[in-house]
Amino acid sequence: MIYAYPCDLRQDEEGWFIVSFPDVPQAITGGPDRSEALYLASDALAVALAGHVLEGSDIPEPGERAVGQEMVAVPTVVAAKLALYSAMRAQQVTKVELARRLGVSEAAARRLVNPDHRSHIGQVNKALAAVGHSLVVEVVPA
Repeated sequence: MIYAYPCDLRQDEEGWFIVSFPDVPQAITGGPDRSEALYLASDALAVALAGHVLEGSDIPEPGERAVGQEMVAVPTVVAAKLALYSAMRAQQVTKVELARRLGVSEAAARRLVNPDHRSHIGQVNKALAAVGHSLVVEVVPA
């Protein structure tokens, strides 16, 4: 899965640019200009998707990009953690089982799945491998 979502960008009456996501309605942010609003949108999207992890619910799939929409991706480490969380849910792998597979404590496994906790990308990639997945990074023009 690619953790990039289409967003709607509009300007309000006061000139601020407002960003919202049809597939993740909890994610909304804004900025004084288009560039700042889109920059902040990545963090707003990451926070909203982290809420799904904390609730124990599925991560919403991004819809198709419509004409006039921008695509916004979550930060790379957050995308890797969301992928890990989704793979664990699909396979019914608990954090205790992930910890066993990695040879780490349950607390360490919990941190690897928590999008709000800072983790090294290599550690998350190792955890993805433990559930049969791998991380691929794609670079596209901005």
